[in-house]
Amino acid sequence: MAGCGGRRPAGRPNVIVILTDDQGYGEFSCFGNPRLRTPNLDRLHAEGVRFTDFHVTPMCAPTRAQLMTGRDAMFTSATNPSSGRGLLRTGLPTMADVFAANGYRTGLFGKWNLGDAYPYRPEDRGFHDAVWFPSTHIGSLPDAWNNDYFSDRYRRHGGLKQYEGYCADVFFEQAMDWMRERHAAREPFFVYLPLNTPHKPFFVPRRYREPYEDLPGDLPAFYGMIANIDENIGWLEDMLRETGLRDDTILVFLTDNGTVAGARFFNAGLRGRKVQLYEGGHRVPCFLRWPAAGWRPRDIGGLTECQDLLPTLLELCGLKTPEGLEFDGVSLAGLLRGEIERAPDRTLVVQYTPVRVNAGVVGSPEAAAPPVEPKYGNAAVMWRQWRLIDGSKLYDLARDPGQRINLIDRHPEIADRLRRYYDEWWKRVEPYGRSFVPVHVGAGAENPTLLTGCEWAGVWMDQCLQVRRGDRRNGFWHVYVEKAGDYEFSLRRWPEAAGAALSEGVPAHEGEIGHYPAGVPLPIAKAKIRVGSRELSQSVGARDKAATFRLPLTEGRTKLKTWFFDADGNEICGAYYVTARRRG
Repeated sequence: MAGCGGRRPAGRPNVIVILTDDQGYGEFSCFGNPRLRTPNLDRLHAEGVRFTDFHVTPMCAPTRAQLMTGRDAMFTSATNPSSGRGLLRTGLPTMADVFAANGYRTGLFGKWNLGDAYPYRPEDRGFHDAVWFPSTHIGSLPDAWNNDYFSDRYRRHGGLKQYEGYCADVFFEQAMDWMRERHAAREPFFVYLPLNTPHKPFFVPRRYREPYEDLPGDLPAFYGMIANIDENIGWLEDMLRETGLRDDTILVFLTDNGTVAGARFFNAGLRGRKVQLYEGGHRVPCFLRWPAAGWRPRDIGGLTECQDLLPTLLELCGLKTPEGLEFDGVSLAGLLRGEIERAPDRTLVVQYTPVRVNAGVVGSPEAAAPPVEPKYGNAAVMWRQWRLIDGSKLYDLARDPGQRINLIDRHPEIADRLRRYYDEWWKRVEPYGRSFVPVHVGAGAENPTLLTGCEWAGVWMDQCLQVRRGDRRNGFWHVYVEKAGDYEFSLRRWPEAAGAALSEGVPAHEGEIGHYPAGVPLPIAKAKIRVGSRELSQSVGARDKAATFRLPLTEGRTKLKTWFFDADGNEICGAYYVTARRRG
């Protein structure tokens, strides 16, 4: 979808969407946290319209897919943050596409998590500018080697650029500089600011962690990361006031799922956490503010979801909707303007695709098992105060907000109603939810292409720590060959930037605030590759940094798998990194 700049249309507000990572309902002082102080987030909460029964999915990539498209995660095929299910399928216009087509400049600063290679990158999905990192977190398997939250290298304009400072500070600073530039050029803008904090690893400067050092486990660093977010919200507010942008900018704040570290300490009365279908896994805060619109700060009840935000912003900004564009969400503009008092009475479904923890582990019974598919019934079905979990547990949040009492036997009529709705919903989304979206190779827009274990179908392999440990896992990629021709595949255990041979270890990394352990050696002596039905193998030497294969490919979809073996022919693992290059 084409986008252009140009002078600002009269009456069109700017838009900022801020999404934090793994921050649950309990991680705000305005919601009663007894220790954590979040004065700037509290002020935003006090000044905005608050949706009090607002839902996402309990995992990061599915929530981002819903937010960007207005469609249910199962419909987007991005149903898990890695394991080959984190790619937002093509053909679905994104929020950035729609704003760009309506004359806005669009920018992303932070965590994308909907595809690392063409045609899934931010620049392929409607963003004019982006400072971002790949996959699930800084320090993920495809991220720049030894990125550790401080003075890291991030992707921009197809390359890597180093930015000084703590990650969240960098993303806010880059976003604010970009907004100042757009304001000076009189260009309306849409900014998507999806932070990677407070996601693991819990790296944060000491001054943010120190006030919470008496708390157990990861809480000092986890709360410190949120304190840093809050400080940056304050800096953003100062910038909006100083530039005169505050009044005519719609600011949206939400989080991507429930808490990852704080549930045992304080969870605002909710049961559950990230990855769980209980309320604490997917019910999150959502505040919206637009001073020029004169919205009265207040709470709004009734079921709402992040799929609602795109149609809502379309209506508020007066944007033209592309022909044929459909949403699973609904516009909440009337609620925000005070024309309607409560959200529509409707039924919603929360579902994503978990993975087998041991899938792909070499030598395990699950190594050769087919990838996990979305499971019928593994969902939270919501209607009014009722929650049907996994088709077998029914809760009435009006009387039991902590979801302790299963009422499935007392209210079979409610359970049947929700099951019937779910059956129809499942029929519509199942084909998309079960399908794997392929990684593209040989495209003119990106050649070579880096494939990593993050996209192994159904196999969890997404952390540089797993590479350093030498996790003995393997899996295959779904691949789409863009153009027939001769291809070169370089198989690596370490990323090229590490400069290490296939079989050797690497030293520990001591960053300014983060630490990664030494990488263990593996006795790799042989490599093999299979693309479709074609299979090649070769021996590798002690100093070889990659095993390179050349073979002709035809255009179309296929599967790619690699192996590393020891000198006795025992499988060790797959190639964690594969560079695919179309030659000529």
